[in-house]
Amino acid sequence: MHRLVTAALAALIAMSAPALAQTRWVMATAYPDANFHTQTVRAFLADIEAAAPGKLAVQLHSNASLMPLTQIKRGVQTGQIQLGEFLLGAYGNEDPIYEVDFIPFLASNWTEGRALGQAVEPAIRARLERQGLTALYMVPWPSQALYSRTELRSVEDLRGSRFRAQTPIIARMAELLGATPVLVQAADIPQAFATGIVNAMVTSAQTGVDSAAWDYSKYFYNIGFTLTRNVVVANTRALRSLDAATQAAITAAAERAAARGLEASQASEREMTARLQAHGMQTPTPSEALMSGLRAIGAKQEEEWLVKAGPDGRAMLERYRALLRQ
Repeated sequence: MHRLVTAALAALIAMSAPALAQTRWVMATAYPDANFHTQTVRAFLADIEAAAPGKLAVQLHSNASLMPLTQIKRGVQTGQIQLGEFLLGAYGNEDPIYEVDFIPFLASNWTEGRALGQAVEPAIRARLERQGLTALYMVPWPSQALYSRTELRSVEDLRGSRFRAQTPIIARMAELLGATPVLVQAADIPQAFATGIVNAMVTSAQTGVDSAAWDYSKYFYNIGFTLTRNVVVANTRALRSLDAATQAAITAAAERAAARGLEASQASEREMTARLQAHGMQTPTPSEALMSGLRAIGAKQEEEWLVKAGPDGRAMLERYRALLRQ
């Protein structure tokens, strides 16, 4: 009888072992399911599960449903969640290095954006690692454009506006424009415009489509403001607790996600701009007066950023401009 019970227990343990072996993680992102960043994340997670079947399952919470953008980094650091995606520039108050790609007009096209990434990513990864975070991959947003209810002929037309400021550097830009900066997360943009909390912003065509910009804005100016980046990070301790094969699967999937995300971002710039136009938004060429005023503000913000970032920041920009000269 004893042998029968022992055999039954052994069989039960054997049957339950695969379920017990599977690690379950939680991931948060602030962007909706239709956004190419979220789609890139879903493909990344599917890659991991296919490469390491039964080893790791990740539950994704999109559209800021679990936590807002400004809390995701901290959530991963503390182990509240194991994976997270966030906009690097949103954490500029914590470390100016994180907002380098938000310096206005520092990188305005894909060639410049690629060079800037090569110049700054090692420093960003090192900063995150010191905070217990492993950067798995980074994906740029399409070029950030200027949205307004009314026609903009020069920067003077933005004076007195209520300007969406999703990062500290955009908040400072709003101040230099003579506008009032207002922090509004992507999920709250339509309501913010509808209630008059904001009436102008800079963001990508993708976010414009995500938030149905044609319902609250009339003009879209592709000013080549920035090519900012999202980063997907893992809690380093949680990552290292996985077996070597699963860690390798995550690394390989992250490399594919970075390439896939870049292609999707470039396609998004074209396709989402066309969708904005199809819904009746006007997309005029920005005037020389508007661009010269914006670029002057951008130059001032680069100077201010260099003061905050110190020698490390200056070295990053020197590496970037050296790459552009090659």
